[in-house]
Amino acid sequence: MSELGTEPGAIERLRGALARQIGRLPASVQVALSLRRRVVIDGQALDPALQAVLSLRPPRDLMGAPTEVSRARFRRELIAVQGERTRVGRVDELQVDGATGALRARHYTPPGRLSYRPALLVYLHGGGFVLGDPDTHDELCRLLCVETGHHVLSVDYRLAPEHQFPAPLEDAVAAFRWAATHAVSLGADPARVAVGGDSAGGTLSALVAQLTARDKVRPAAQLLIYPATDRSHRRPSHQLFDTGFFLSMHDVRAFHALYVGNSGAPVTDPRISPLLAPDLSGLPPALVVVAGFDVLRDEVEAYASALEAAGTRTVVQRAPSLGHGFVNLTMVSGEAARTVRTMAAAWKELMA
Repeated sequence: MSELGTEPGAIERLRGALARQIGRLPASVQVALSLRRRVVIDGQALDPALQAVLSLRPPRDLMGAPTEVSRARFRRELIAVQGERTRVGRVDELQVDGATGALRARHYTPPGRLSYRPALLVYLHGGGFVLGDPDTHDELCRLLCVETGHHVLSVDYRLAPEHQFPAPLEDAVAAFRWAATHAVSLGADPARVAVGGDSAGGTLSALVAQLTARDKVRPAAQLLIYPATDRSHRRPSHQLFDTGFFLSMHDVRAFHALYVGNSGAPVTDPRISPLLAPDLSGLPPALVVVAGFDVLRDEVEAYASALEAAGTRTVVQRAPSLGHGFVNLTMVSGEAARTVRTMAAAWKELMA
């Protein structure tokens, strides 16, 4: 199969199926299969299922190849591990307004006959502003839809390096505004349109909340799953979890270079480092999810603390045994699945 193929090949599907089977084994067997002792760093013990799955995965960075190759590989790997998808009420492919044209989006409707008008979460996928699409995050969006009983709108915003900063951010703001305008036609409560995402999508979500904070229409809440928040400072987690846990600092630097490109935006620009925004007051309530084995851990914690200090209602959920990207691994890690369900319950409560 070509390195640019976008669908999993036989080997990748086999590896995904094996990972799902390993995820069902006892913890002691999972650790033994990894051929090393239980991984403990900074007082945190890595989830045994993730430790085993990491040992199966070729030791490479997400951006260890040309962009198109890395993008195709990322898509194939995430689709391969998803397995049987969670059933929702309905899934519709549609288009939403981006900053300069139509964007592909996927609308998930909760199952059952509802006695209430659900909220709507505009979801922005992760991938360093370079990788990912609604297919790579399909199972996560299904889980969020079912577990919360709310609508989810997954947006396929433009990616770098073809569309550099600030194009993805402008798309995110435009897509949120489109969703707020069309909430009723989607069957959602127009007063409860929220924004959320993981990794780069979490960063975009934080920025949508900041940039629309004083607008007449702003997010009802923000779901920030391990977002990158500060490219201007080195932090201990950048070194502690630099390699071996899905996202490396090499990846972080490569994503940043492709995203910023020739725009000339400094790392101190709050649209690059939302933690550096001069005023974090008056923002929508936030659920901030922190992964323990994550190079971004400390900057995520710092952003949650800054939101709290500015008076924003902030709920922090910590997953000390899990790594960056765990929300995409619910089919291979029971702990990841439980954490996502807990996250969904906290989000449902926040939206209430």
